[in-house]
Amino acid sequence: MNAPTAPLSLLSALRPQHQDRLYDFYRDLRDTGELFWDRTLNAWVATGHDVVSSTASDPRFSSVRYPDLAAVSAELRPLATVLSRQMLYSDAPDHTRLRSLLSRAFTPRAVAALSGRIAGAVDLVLARAEPTGRLDVVADLARPLPLAVICDLLGVPEADRSALSAWSDPVAAAIGSSRLDAEESLAASRAMEQMLDYLRDVLARDDGPPAPHTLRALLSAGAEDTGQDFDELLANCALLLVAGHETTTHFIGNAVLALLHHPDAADRLRARPELIPGAVEELLRYDSPVQLMLRRARHDLDLAGRTVAAGQAVLLVCGAANRDPAVFPDPDRLDFHRPAGRHVAFGYGPHFCLGAALARLEGAVVLEALLTRLPDWKLTGPAPTWQRSLNFRGLTGLEVSFTPTPTGP
Repeated sequence: MNAPTAPLSLLSALRPQHQDRLYDFYRDLRDTGELFWDRTLNAWVATGHDVVSSTASDPRFSSVRYPDLAAVSAELRPLATVLSRQMLYSDAPDHTRLRSLLSRAFTPRAVAALSGRIAGAVDLVLARAEPTGRLDVVADLARPLPLAVICDLLGVPEADRSALSAWSDPVAAAIGSSRLDAEESLAASRAMEQMLDYLRDVLARDDGPPAPHTLRALLSAGAEDTGQDFDELLANCALLLVAGHETTTHFIGNAVLALLHHPDAADRLRARPELIPGAVEELLRYDSPVQLMLRRARHDLDLAGRTVAAGQAVLLVCGAANRDPAVFPDPDRLDFHRPAGRHVAFGYGPHFCLGAALARLEGAVVLEALLTRLPDWKLTGPAPTWQRSLNFRGLTGLEVSFTPTPTGP
């Protein structure tokens, strides 16, 4: 195998000392080469922007995560079976077919129509927090807001949303981990089964016409057109639920932490809110909520001067690609005037994130509200810590304090 081997494995990114300085760790990995063999993970690791973006859209590679379900442990197999029906882990033509229906919920017009709901939800959270002078950005805002938006799209009543969030957590942990023990695998499979049972009832509910903006309305109107069976629809609604709120939660938390660490940048946005759309792109690049994509070689091939054998996995490290100095000069600097459009925080190619526009909108609304209404925010409480995941990068909490706003008489 004509490949360099890094002195550290990508798996070492999970160590707390590397989580706090993740992009320094990625720089060390990238110094080994933009594509290297990771003996610990038994996979290729791509850290350079060119190889990450080109591989993500290269039809010579498959996005199928579990090519042999029979080889998956009995505890994890129920979850793996569901994931294998999701568009994220499928290839064309199945990917195209599965994506076609759900994409109708994320057209520019459909996303724009959600702006008022998002702003209203943010206003409620901040109205409760302002008199107290304290806010956990993750627990109070970044986590419930995207969950509420996705559940609204699915037609999930507010009273049931905490249950869906609880089911989502072990599933997201399983997606983000390369090494699960039997107990973790079983917990993730059971959580997915419970989520599907619930969504099956929601989508099959016969209590009158669904609200026009919901996925239930889209499904009833267009499922037959796309040739999807009900199990596929359920699996992909579960994907929207898990990926849709987990990643946006992480993006909001990461973005706010970056602004807290760069108060001059936060002040610029307060003074010039028209910079917020560009700031959203730069904050996505700077600390991406999704750090990793997986592709698998369909046959023996050459990639970045290396020979990749059929079936070998290539781990595309989006976070490292987004700090590649060959594409982003001075990559560790937060620069709201940086040309947008080249980061891979939403993936690249056919699997580009279906909900990217919605995530951008939620991020922009949240940032403008926080910057406007909490002008003297500062970090308080325990030092922020990161969730333990290779795929996702997000905080366990982010407590801030600010001058309380007096309530009325």
